[in-house]
Amino acid sequence: MAQGTADRDGPLGGIRGWLAQTARVLSGSTMTVTEYDPKRHDRLVSFDGLDGYEELDRYWLNAPFAFASVNYDPEESEHYYHVVEPALSDLERRLLDRLFDEVRDPLLYREDVAEDPEAALREELHERLEEYGVSVAEESFYRLFYYLYRAFQGYGKLDPLMHDPHIEDISCDGPGLPVFIYHDQYTDIETSVTYDREELDNFVIQLAQQSGRHISVSDPVVSTTLPEGSRVELALGEEVTPKGSAYTIRKYADEPFTPIDLLEYGTFSVRMLAYLWLAIEHNKSLIFAGGTAAGKTTSMNAVSMFIPPRSKVLTIEDTRELSLYHDNWLSSVTRERVGEGDIAMYDLLRSALRHRPEYIIVGEVRGEEAITLFQAMNTGHTTFSTLHADSVQTVINRLENEPINVPRPMVISLDILCVQVLGRTDDERVRRAKTVAEIEGIDQRTGELDYANAYSWNATADTFSESNSGLMEEVREENGWSESRLLQELKNRRRFLRYLRREGITDYRRFTAMVNKYYADQEAVLSRIDRAGLEESETDAPDIRPQG
Repeated sequence: MAQGTADRDGPLGGIRGWLAQTARVLSGSTMTVTEYDPKRHDRLVSFDGLDGYEELDRYWLNAPFAFASVNYDPEESEHYYHVVEPALSDLERRLLDRLFDEVRDPLLYREDVAEDPEAALREELHERLEEYGVSVAEESFYRLFYYLYRAFQGYGKLDPLMHDPHIEDISCDGPGLPVFIYHDQYTDIETSVTYDREELDNFVIQLAQQSGRHISVSDPVVSTTLPEGSRVELALGEEVTPKGSAYTIRKYADEPFTPIDLLEYGTFSVRMLAYLWLAIEHNKSLIFAGGTAAGKTTSMNAVSMFIPPRSKVLTIEDTRELSLYHDNWLSSVTRERVGEGDIAMYDLLRSALRHRPEYIIVGEVRGEEAITLFQAMNTGHTTFSTLHADSVQTVINRLENEPINVPRPMVISLDILCVQVLGRTDDERVRRAKTVAEIEGIDQRTGELDYANAYSWNATADTFSESNSGLMEEVREENGWSESRLLQELKNRRRFLRYLRREGITDYRRFTAMVNKYYADQEAVLSRIDRAGLEESETDAPDIRPQG
């Protein structure tokens, strides 16, 4: 039975810091609280498994309070995500019910809550327990604190899931129904989290309030962003969702994927990434297309790390998803202004052009902002964006028709179209770059747009094939390179990417720093790779057959 990182006998983690602070806050009081020590204290949480399930993994979500137990039901051939939190005794539960009301009000009037909410809550909890004259064990104090903090500063019973970095999406379709998640390893899974009707109504209202928005029966649908950056769609009551209140959360990733992550997951091959790097370096514009959860924004953010270090970059998004480690980067996000109209993507894009950016990255184009984006391409700006479409031809059709309506002569300013899919290989769901196409111009005979596939994915064999690239020939001519110089430039970038992959450099800050070093002193970096003994494989065997 796998235990993952949630070792039953060793709850560790950053939580020890506040446990130590708790001991200092309460020193000299009638209640002695020391730093939590798994060797001296009882466990705060325990779990012996679920009957009828095979536990595949367990790992901490908020050590030492909550962990995830990922299980498999052999009869139903389904996974099940079970959240394990501290069990409360009858006394602790009665105390908690009383503490919810009596701790909340004093916290509203404390000036230090914003500076250190944990310390303020600890002090209020200690004072209330002293007032009650209740003597509880240290473990009880920790458990009470956890549930109070979860309610006041977190997301209630959803809080453990919000702490899981493996979860991309969370959805609740109504009261009495299990919350479902999209897990980056186990895909769509049912969880142990459910709500009753009143509880779910209150939670939806709470999420709207945390985002600074209002939701009501008369205005039951809200699309907004949570304070930590996650995108949330809310529906209250039964006006538009007959089952009752519902929500979907698209979690914000604090640590974005890098091109090395894309290699590890097999989304791209190393040859494709070297190609995209050279294209981005030489100011070619890209659109990443695909269906929901195909990884469009993830890939766009990752390859944006190839942007030269001193270039001015401006990003425009509906939801804060892009994250770059770039000195000259201005980020902007759309907002709604009650009574004054929206600050739309179109407005931000028009404003962005006045900042004279070299690279403009737009989270997703859907309407009138696309015209401005293509105008920017035509005036020499390099632009990246995403679009919902499942093929190159569908992208072209969407761009040229309602509601986007980009004139065909403007579409040809786009250089590369990368279409991604969420597919299957070896019975696993995988994200793959299905097609990397180059826009070649307008066919003078038919008037249609010409394009050619530079790379294609074979789903049956899970391999990538490569064709001659007219865009790389264009890069060669623009730089006055010989054919051998172009091939050497691509080869050097492949060597660099393989080296970072071998060294496990997946942190976006470290990756960007290494790319910047490459730009600053390519020869020094390549010499370092030579000393490391990494050899170029012209067949690219490790990359042509990506890992799932």
